[in-house]
Amino acid sequence: MIKTSKKNKEKQNTMASFAKDITQVKLPRPTRVKNKTPAPLQITAEQLLREARERQESQILPPHQNITDPTELSDYRLRLRKDFEDRIRRPGPSTQVWLNYARWEESQKDYARARSVWERALQADYRNHAVWVKYAEFEMRNMFVNSARNVWDRAVTVLPRVDQLWYKYIHMEEMLGNISGAREVFERNRTCERYLREGGEVARARDVYERAVKNLGDDEELFVAFAEFEERCKEVERARVIYKFGLDRVGRGEELYKKFVAFEKQHGDKERIDDVIVGRRRVEYEEQVRKSPLNYDAWFDYVRLEEEEASSVGDKERVREVYERAVGNVPPANEKRYWRRYIYLWINYALFEEIEAEDVDRARQVYRECLKLVPHASFSFAKIWLLAAQFEIRQLNLTAARKILGNGIGKATNKDKIFKKYIEIELELGEIDRCRRLYEKYLEWSPDNCYVWCKYAEFEISLEETERARGIFELAVSQTTLDLPEVLWKGYIDFEMSQGEVERTRALYERLLERTKHYKVWVSFAKFEAGEQDEDEEEDGIERKQECIRRTRAVFDRAYVYYKEVIPEMKEERSTLLEEWLNMEMSFGMLGDVSIVKSKLPKKLKKRKAITGEDGSVEYVEYTDYLFPEELEASNLKILEAAIRWKKQKVGAFCNV
Repeated sequence: MIKTSKKNKEKQNTMASFAKDITQVKLPRPTRVKNKTPAPLQITAEQLLREARERQESQILPPHQNITDPTELSDYRLRLRKDFEDRIRRPGPSTQVWLNYARWEESQKDYARARSVWERALQADYRNHAVWVKYAEFEMRNMFVNSARNVWDRAVTVLPRVDQLWYKYIHMEEMLGNISGAREVFERNRTCERYLREGGEVARARDVYERAVKNLGDDEELFVAFAEFEERCKEVERARVIYKFGLDRVGRGEELYKKFVAFEKQHGDKERIDDVIVGRRRVEYEEQVRKSPLNYDAWFDYVRLEEEEASSVGDKERVREVYERAVGNVPPANEKRYWRRYIYLWINYALFEEIEAEDVDRARQVYRECLKLVPHASFSFAKIWLLAAQFEIRQLNLTAARKILGNGIGKATNKDKIFKKYIEIELELGEIDRCRRLYEKYLEWSPDNCYVWCKYAEFEISLEETERARGIFELAVSQTTLDLPEVLWKGYIDFEMSQGEVERTRALYERLLERTKHYKVWVSFAKFEAGEQDEDEEEDGIERKQECIRRTRAVFDRAYVYYKEVIPEMKEERSTLLEEWLNMEMSFGMLGDVSIVKSKLPKKLKKRKAITGEDGSVEYVEYTDYLFPEELEASNLKILEAAIRWKKQKVGAFCNV
């Protein structure tokens, strides 16, 4: 027995391995791709799909059968019924399977079997009103009127809340001419609705829903079901209140919000639909500011929403409430970068009170609270001071505006904008003395600001106070430090030239050359001398031109000598100066002499120089070098001296031989 069992086991193992070899799918060995470069001819996805469609085989359809024998017909029916029954027995059959089964039995004229299939479908899903409708239509289509009436009667009894069943039932009776029957069905429908409303079931259901809301709390599906229940009971206002209450409790409930919008589209008007949308956005903004109170962009959007709503509804208190909550979120650090967005909440708040709410006192209070809150010792915002002052000017309160601007000058760290606007306001009012005092205060605070010196002088020039303007310029150029001295000197020189003071202008250029020898100053001085040409009288005009040309050449010659002897390394500036001189000589026409300049012009040479980087690498950069005539002569002398020395060495060597 032991030997036999071992042999059986060996046979079983052999058969199992044999079956495994037979059933195992042997995949081909994967080939390694050696050449991974793209093919010269690329194939697009569109071409692949087109080829697959062209190569696709035609669909294989079952052959058409011609049944000529009752036996074949019964076999055919048996086979299809078995197929339908198998599909029905599968887990979770769809309603469409039952409908196809019943329609097939109807096509075979076997009405008893079809009716049996419909009844089985109702047993599987009696709450599906579509099955009831199809069942009744089957009876009506085959002229079984009493059976159809029986189906409709059962349907409205099982599903009394589905209006479609009642409408179809009444329509059938009307088509049959049974007016009394249609009237009876209609009365049954009204009686059913009256029973549902007054029979006590609605009150009990509502009580259950209310207790569920109280105990379960923030359940979105519960609010949807409660509101739909009230809607079915024709209690539109109750349903609307439930939707709003649910949105307030749940917050961001997507399904609840969609249901509410659909409800308002069906039962409400345009204003109510807008209210739903606004309420939804309000909930979203509330959630954003709750999560991040310092997200000022969210506060701006929230306030903008409330302002738009207030413009149509007129609820300004809600806008004020949002503004107060927003400005209450003060930045945690006294750094200006954190306050830049925050400060605009105050600005918008004040503008809302002044323009939209037309409440001047509240707008003034908003500006005061904002100015108290800003830490002026660390930083300040000139915009707030200016807006507060302009607000008082619009209220015709100049005293308050001047007081605000004065406080701003005293407290603000950056006073430039306040000074400029204050001076502009006083100038528009014609307060000359106040403008002068403001300019003096401005210069006391910033004595190195050339912009202020020039504006102060221009102010006096506009009043034709020439001596005052000249005195201001003299004070300005005597300052030890200036931020833009070239602007100041140019303004002073232009002023003297506009007054026709040639000697004063020339003296200013000489004073400027004592401070800087920049080639642009030399060129400007020379152009000034060349511009002093008077052509009123021909003889005197020629003499004056010659004198101007002489002075111009003298300026250029002084500049050339300075660059040649004092700073010979500034070759590019000296070359630029000579080019300006050459252009000037050419502009003189017949009186000019370009040969004076051409003999001094350098040769431009392209050279390369090595630049060593931080990592030790060497790069060569091209640059332009200038070789002036005196340098060329010196190089020629060196070559000549070297040639003479070489010749002497040759002669000495020959004599020794």
